[in-house]
Amino acid sequence: MKQEQVLTVDNMNQRLRRVRYAVRGPVLERALHIEHELEKGVPKPFASVVRANIGDCHALGQKPITFIRQVVAGAACPQLLASPALPPDVKQRVEEILDDCTCRSVGAYSASAGLWSVRRAAAAWLAARDGTPASAHDIYLGSGATDLIKALLTVFTEDVDGKPSGVMIPIPQYPLFSGALAELGLAQVEYYLDEERGWALDVAELRRALRNASATCRVRVLVVINPGNPTGQVLTRENMEEVVRFAHEHRLFLLADEVYQENIIAKPFHSFKKVMYEMGAPYCDMELGSVLTCSKGWAAECGLRAGLLELVRVHPGVVAAFCTARALMQCPTVLGQAALLCVMKPPTPGDASYEQFAMERREIRRVLRERAATAHRAFNSIPGYSCNAIDGSMFAFPRFEIPERAQRAARAQGIEPDEFYCLRLLEETGVCVVPGSGFGQRPGTYHLRTTILHSRSQLQHMMDSVRRFHAHFLHQYADTRLDCTTDTSTGC
Repeated sequence: MKQEQVLTVDNMNQRLRRVRYAVRGPVLERALHIEHELEKGVPKPFASVVRANIGDCHALGQKPITFIRQVVAGAACPQLLASPALPPDVKQRVEEILDDCTCRSVGAYSASAGLWSVRRAAAAWLAARDGTPASAHDIYLGSGATDLIKALLTVFTEDVDGKPSGVMIPIPQYPLFSGALAELGLAQVEYYLDEERGWALDVAELRRALRNASATCRVRVLVVINPGNPTGQVLTRENMEEVVRFAHEHRLFLLADEVYQENIIAKPFHSFKKVMYEMGAPYCDMELGSVLTCSKGWAAECGLRAGLLELVRVHPGVVAAFCTARALMQCPTVLGQAALLCVMKPPTPGDASYEQFAMERREIRRVLRERAATAHRAFNSIPGYSCNAIDGSMFAFPRFEIPERAQRAARAQGIEPDEFYCLRLLEETGVCVVPGSGFGQRPGTYHLRTTILHSRSQLQHMMDSVRRFHAHFLHQYADTRLDCTTDTSTGC
């Protein structure tokens, strides 16, 4: 007789069962299965799957920055320092890293908060960015921004006045936040961004969300994603000041996800730290946690997993507990920290690597501007689609129509209408995108998120595929006289 299992879905951590992450959700799972079918020769109406579900720049063809790769290679293999192929400034950065490593080896653990040389360089970078003081003691390195955001949210997993703690997150949002809140047992307090005003953040909407949630939870944290993901907007200085005043009025900890700040296309970027500092007292005395990463921007080293969190004006006892909890993880990957040092301390004019570095960075930014303009123009030219301007990040988040008949077909399958749409798009064209329901959206609206950093020809192929598919989809589901419960000829 088979022994009954000790661990089952009924006695496991139920919070984990509530975690959802649409970026790697059902549409991608189906895409991977289709790729296997194509390898086996199963006929499809397309030659390959076009993955547009995740912001992995190098996977989409963006070339690595030579300076970063040379520094990482030299740190991993110090024998390369004897080679004339490595420029002097690369060797200098490698020596800086190795001098900070135990026994000069990146294979040794670093301090749990990260190498001091990297934290010190980050403080200098932040001070130069904002024109405000920054301390290396306030900077904590991690295995990407995701790691650090979850670690910071963990600090708030305590009931207050008999109520669970609540965290305000934008809708649409990056599903790291909803997933982390589900895993940690924190209450999710949703506030809607205003799509009609370019995904602006409306303080009246913040007040509505806070007021409605206060009966069931103690709202303690306000999350702001700037530049937006998946929405691609960049907040204005005036909008940010309104948010700061709101957070101060309601004694909220401000958590600023600013990982796409190096993906700005046109508008100026202001960090929340800078805005709070320049607003003066009492706002410059507020607590703040802000994150950035080398997975995005011109570096885009997603696989090396490196990010930083700056925690300012946080109670020393809280910081001590946070640091102890971080120590349980030993340390972030040291090679990732080496890449982060290159982002915080890139080549400057006069350095041997500067000309090539500047050329590579210009090209990356040129491509981002071009692709953003192409995607924006193409989506708005498709009947039934609309797309706000893409000011930052690397995604488009267009809105589109889904006929009522298609909505009924989706509900009959137990899935959201936009997931049904995206699955059909995948099956008919091979284009893999993420349904907007995975990020959250106003009821009755439908969106998808797609990356825009594919090659020019592949992006055009995607846009053409979406255009043809949408026209066919609208035609296929346009006849509302047919009942989907009885009509099987069209896939209902």
